[in-house]
Amino acid sequence: MLLPESMSRVVIVGTKPRLDEAIEVFYDVQALHLIDHTTGADGISIGSPLPATSKASERLLKVRAMEKELAVGKTTDTAGVEAWDVQRQIASGGVENVESDILKTLDKRNDLNQQIAELNSKKKNLGILAKLPIDLEFYSGYSSIASIVGSVDSDPSPFLKSLPDAEYFVSFSKKEGGAVAAFVRASERDKTAAALSEFGFTEAAVPEGSGSPTAALSAAEQRLTALDAELKAIGNELDDHREKYKTFLRASDEELSIQINKGEVPLRIAVSDYSYILDAWVPAKKADSVKAEIESRLGRDVHVEIEETRGRNLHDEENAEERFKKTPTKQNNGLVAKEFEYAVSLVSVPKYQEIDPTILLTFFLPLFFGFMVGDCGYAIPFIILGAFGLKTTRHKDWRAIATVLFFGGIWAFLFGFFFFGEALGMHFVGVADELITAGGKEVSWDALLKVDFPAWFEGLLPEIVHNEHGVIVHHGVGKLVEVTFLLKISVYIGLIHLVLAYVCGILNKARQHGPKAALFEKGGWLIAFTGIVVLCYGLTRVLFDGDGFEGLTLYLVAVGGVLTLIGTVINFETEGAQAVIELPGLIGNVLSYARLAAIGMSKAGMALAFNYIVFGMIMGINTPDFHVSPIMLIIGLLMLGLLHLVVWILAILSAGLHALRLQFVEFMTRFFDGGGVKYEPLKIKREKTILHSEIKEV
Repeated sequence: MLLPESMSRVVIVGTKPRLDEAIEVFYDVQALHLIDHTTGADGISIGSPLPATSKASERLLKVRAMEKELAVGKTTDTAGVEAWDVQRQIASGGVENVESDILKTLDKRNDLNQQIAELNSKKKNLGILAKLPIDLEFYSGYSSIASIVGSVDSDPSPFLKSLPDAEYFVSFSKKEGGAVAAFVRASERDKTAAALSEFGFTEAAVPEGSGSPTAALSAAEQRLTALDAELKAIGNELDDHREKYKTFLRASDEELSIQINKGEVPLRIAVSDYSYILDAWVPAKKADSVKAEIESRLGRDVHVEIEETRGRNLHDEENAEERFKKTPTKQNNGLVAKEFEYAVSLVSVPKYQEIDPTILLTFFLPLFFGFMVGDCGYAIPFIILGAFGLKTTRHKDWRAIATVLFFGGIWAFLFGFFFFGEALGMHFVGVADELITAGGKEVSWDALLKVDFPAWFEGLLPEIVHNEHGVIVHHGVGKLVEVTFLLKISVYIGLIHLVLAYVCGILNKARQHGPKAALFEKGGWLIAFTGIVVLCYGLTRVLFDGDGFEGLTLYLVAVGGVLTLIGTVINFETEGAQAVIELPGLIGNVLSYARLAAIGMSKAGMALAFNYIVFGMIMGINTPDFHVSPIMLIIGLLMLGLLHLVVWILAILSAGLHALRLQFVEFMTRFFDGGGVKYEPLKIKREKTILHSEIKEV
């Protein structure tokens, strides 16, 4: 389970006349990961697409163009349809018929849009002309006089007065700008227009026609209103087309994509005038059954040979022909662990020769998330939201988040119920007598609800005992009380996590290069890490417990120092000076896991503060004369929900991100290289089309 599935390489040789049928068989077995043929290899070139592929590509372009126009996409809700029915409709010209129907409406819309654009331009010009007391017919029709009409940003009257033999009309407002019409000699037109540019002049085209510009502007606005109504009707017509054709378009998109993928298979294999040769990887456990199925369906026109079952030693890969070097990775995980494969893929695809971290992330990622949250009150919404996401969404990003929320929520509930004994930042069992005093220190559920939890329930939780008096302080580990204890647990978890990472690294190198390489590349780091841990433990006894360098402490320091030295010497063979430089980093790696306790404590601190705001300040529950009015009760409950929603959201961000960081940065970097090729067999993926046994070939 920790390794990807073992893969075998097969060679398939068949007759070219049955290539179409063979491709259908290759897709049906759903196990062949093609090895792309290189032109010139074996003296045979790649083939050409199947004859029907060109037509299918043309139709697919039309379908996707129509989908774009009608806003039909992958997320559009459509019903499933029979694959054979879609094939029949496509073959009988269904795509072309739908295109013709939609194009008629689109042509109308485009024509209307063009008319509206022209009218808006005309309306803009008429708006300028309407400021001037000149009818439209007087702007043109002269042989020696030219008219200059447009808008201005400043008043050009002083300039126009200075022009000889010129008539002009100016309407100007500092707030709205102005309009100008100047009639000058034709030979002076360009010169005058250039001079007017200093006044922010923008020339306007004078529409053809006669009469008042104001009347023409009113007519243009009426026409625009009519065109907008027509455009809205066209929009409704397109909406009708969308509802009518969306199912066919999505199904056709899928079916045509399948046809094209099948038709392009010859571009990936060797094809001669009379035969074809196909190289592929198949899971080793399926190799014999794949061989038997292909030969039984294609008979004497095909021969299948299992060439090799690729080992995990990298020498097998290095000595192989270039196109056979990379063995695809088929991750071998169960139903639950498969949901965490996407998290691993965010880093890289595992190599065929290395341990797949997915199963380890499946355990540790939600465990860390749950430990940092550790609260039943927050855990239940996590579980519900995660379960809802896993049931409803198919998007890989959202499924990954839902997976962490669901399984992390389960761990958060287990820790919250059996270890911390708290919900919404409050312990189930507390010191009830202190709650009702003016100096109350704790708000707990048993005191708040006035219940007496049975002894068997209290026995489920760890008992925190006052060291001096031997009195039980409370049931459940207090995140803000047992700080030292939680920090120690976090460090111990980190030690286990990192040792496991080093062991995985050793196993990888031993499998890939042999025991000697494993010792010098990864074994030395495990020895040095163990030495650093033992040495630091011995030193803490001296620094914090007051022990001298004698007895067990002396042995710990000595053994730790020797192991660190041995590991460093071994590492020096491959790492050089880095073997010494990175030693202090090992301590930092362990201390990084203190964030498990730190995140939990920060969340608990916020929850504690919010609880005292609601129950202490708003409701006054910890006062001797406790009595809360209905209004304050409602306000308190609303504030309680809002404030704990803040903590809940922050728990997702902080616990989720830090749990991922510990996996990606501290854990996986010690043994995971990645860079593998994902196993992608020839396989038809149908979402909008349904394939039944009675499916007909078109």
